Amino acid sequence: MARERGATLRVGPELEIPGYGCLDHFLEGDTVLHSWEILGQILENEVCKEIVCDVGMPIIHKNVLYNCRVVLHNGKILLIRPKMWLANDGNYRELRYFTPWMKHRQTEEHFLPRIIQHITGQTKVPFGDAVISTVDTCIGVELCEELFTPSSPHILMGLDGVEIFTNSSGSHHELRKLYTRVELIKEATLKLGGVYLYANQQGCDGDRLYYDGCAMIAVNGKIVAQGSQFSLNDVEVVSATIDIEDVRSHRTWKSRGMQAAGAERYQRIEVPMALSGEAKDFLGDVPISKGIEVRYHRPEEEIALGPACWLWDYLRRSRTQGFFIPLSGGIDSCATSVIVYSMCRLVAEAAARGDKQVIADARRIAGEPSESIWMPTDPRELSGKIFHTCYMGTENSSSDTRGRARRLAEAIGSYHIDLNMDAIVLAVRNLFAVVTGVKPKFRVHGGSEAENLALQNIQARIRMVLAYMFAQLLPFVRGRSGGLLVLGSANVDESLRGYLTKYDCSSADINPIGAISKTDLKKFILYARDAFKLPVLDDFLNAVPTAELEPITETYVQADEADMGMTYDELSVFGRLRKVEKCGPYSMFTKLLHEWGTTLSPEQIADKVKRFFFEYARNRHKMTTLTPSYHAESYSPDDNRFDLRPFLYPVRFPYQFGKIDHLVETIPDRSNKPTADKSKVD
Repeated sequence: MARERGATLRVGPELEIPGYGCLDHFLEGDTVLHSWEILGQILENEVCKEIVCDVGMPIIHKNVLYNCRVVLHNGKILLIRPKMWLANDGNYRELRYFTPWMKHRQTEEHFLPRIIQHITGQTKVPFGDAVISTVDTCIGVELCEELFTPSSPHILMGLDGVEIFTNSSGSHHELRKLYTRVELIKEATLKLGGVYLYANQQGCDGDRLYYDGCAMIAVNGKIVAQGSQFSLNDVEVVSATIDIEDVRSHRTWKSRGMQAAGAERYQRIEVPMALSGEAKDFLGDVPISKGIEVRYHRPEEEIALGPACWLWDYLRRSRTQGFFIPLSGGIDSCATSVIVYSMCRLVAEAAARGDKQVIADARRIAGEPSESIWMPTDPRELSGKIFHTCYMGTENSSSDTRGRARRLAEAIGSYHIDLNMDAIVLAVRNLFAVVTGVKPKFRVHGGSEAENLALQNIQARIRMVLAYMFAQLLPFVRGRSGGLLVLGSANVDESLRGYLTKYDCSSADINPIGAISKTDLKKFILYARDAFKLPVLDDFLNAVPTAELEPITETYVQADEADMGMTYDELSVFGRLRKVEKCGPYSMFTKLLHEWGTTLSPEQIADKVKRFFFEYARNRHKMTTLTPSYHAESYSPDDNRFDLRPFLYPVRFPYQFGKIDHLVETIPDRSNKPTADKSKVD
């Protein structure tokens, strides 16, 4: 596709041959071997002639494994450039697999495997930190994290005359993250001058991350080409035509020249080709790419698109027949269901464009016969074939939640079931009573806190068991084979607080909203109401969040925020301070004194902080079994690899809480509201 557009330089994403998400498979010799085999096929392909190609793969050099870029031209390897600064925080663990190249501006000889020697006729090639010199310009390589470091390689390369920089990335989506990436790319060439080619993976790579593409080309601080951030396409090519003289004009100021005159030299690997054509062949015929306005999605649009694309990738690659979700009538399962509907809309749009791969995948997932000509162009029809919702009511459920679940299912076209499971709940209670001689009671009926909690958990866990039974058998009931993926719908704030039952409906195969806050989910529902023409969503926005696990009386209706002892907005603040700002109890308290000190007294703030850490600590064990969730939020409590912490804590934090209490006694109350009684953590 790049050749068809007349490109003379092609750049792909990081580790594109095996895929960035191989994780511990990078430690297997097979991964490296198969990568060389695929590289051999690329070298032999005629499409790769008369174009410089920059591809990514793992390479073992002197018994050390490196994350590398391999620069090719006309069936030859010009340079193997290992990554120098590795990503090793948050979701990234590159040091677990790779070693950084520490010999900056130095190269060594790398002896090629025999399968490559037979193809290229080369025995050895340069390996290390060098640049590519063509007849008309100079190209330097930068890898993903190296752009984000304080002293990025493009700075020294640019001062030594490199005019084109390539960046191959494996950068995942996170709400509100794209702006940072774009600004770094623009800044890389604004002061320095140059052309920056940024290639990123797009799609689900087999785990919790969605790589959000958005390939870009920048010239002298301006974006001149931008790819899609979210797409069902397997391949997307972004191209631009640039005038290299613009870079040279941009670099004429004297202070840059003074620094460049003293810059250290990079080894240049010469290639006998020009990236540009003869002037007579192009003048007036090929327009130069101009600066464009960067497209940013609002967070609610990101929620509608990112998790939807992730779900589609997961569904088609898992070879399952659709999704199943317990639809409670609350906003979380509603949001998850609307994301699935958004996925169906994206599939329908792709099918309408004639995307053969999407059409084939949709037909297979929907159980269509091989000779079928059915087209998945109606999102509601597609939803009815692959999406299954079920309201699992009990005597504690209200007609409001049951009605909301039914109306939402009708609006999005899902295959909907409505059932009561009181008989199963009663059977479990009676079994316990027969065995122990004690019949547990709810709190409103005079029961203890232990009884009340146990009776709530029975209902929640039975829903999980029923969900998996229906997910396994519903395709059979509908005359099809295979099974369904069970979707979870616990949001990031509830996970952080531990406001969920272990092994209830928060336990599922995957969860598209597990790292999205309640606040953002409400904004998404408001957006989807209008964008997807779903007026039924108003009912969910106006409803009080409730688990409906306790009996409803004239004086008591269970409400989530009352149960938790804190609001969802407060949880978002606590979450960001804990994870992003790296605050423990004491530093969180001191920060919140400045943020909340005019509306809350120091004692009230202290109580909120202590309650949060108490609940977070005693429920942390639940994160060890958390359903794999789409990573979307910087304060996700995911215990798999993003938020690594103990799951057994001294939950009352005696030293930290004591220090907070001492500080409370010494500082004045600046709040302008009267102090109200607040429950405290002993």
